[in-house]
Amino acid sequence: MGQIEWAMWANEQALASGLILLIGGVVGVAGQFRDWQFAAYGIAAGVFVMLLEYPRGKRRKGTTMERPGQRFFAAIVKLFGPLTRNYYVRAILHACLAVPGGFILPTVLGTVNLGIASLIYLLAAFRKEEWRPIQALQSQKGHVGKSIHQPPTNPPPRPPAEHRRKPVDDTRAVEVTARPVTFDSN
Repeated sequence: MGQIEWAMWANEQALASGLILLIGGVVGVAGQFRDWQFAAYGIAAGVFVMLLEYPRGKRRKGTTMERPGQRFFAAIVKLFGPLTRNYYVRAILHACLAVPGGFILPTVLGTVNLGIASLIYLLAAFRKEEWRPIQALQSQKGHVGKSIHQPPTNPPPRPPAEHRRKPVDDTRAVEVTARPVTFDSN
């Protein structure tokens, strides 16, 4: 069995924690919690984490499914070079972003999830994984799309007539014979 690529799990965990942190921040600000400034920070941190984690990294083996619109975000993430490619940096960044969210109740769940994502990124960094953008292969996509839109020119193969199933007639008449019934009253 192959080895687990931890960065994929960390990416999903961090993306979900960014959304949870954002929602918790909105609840904290809208609910006018005491120290609501930490909730406002949770909104900003959640948006930042979601933008950073939205583009998936390319896996070593197998195929990687792109998220819709990922190319635009991947180009932005790729601009920062080793700061966003290195998982040690991401682990430290997520750990630092998680700390202020722990001071107010609505953002605690997002903070804990972001801390878990930070630990998973640290494990991925120990295993020498790094973020690489997914390179779309335009030549293969054009070829596949072209073959789908053309109808087949030959009919599908059929077995010879003697090997085809004969239809079974289930509507055969059932013959019923009636016998006289006699009762012996002795």
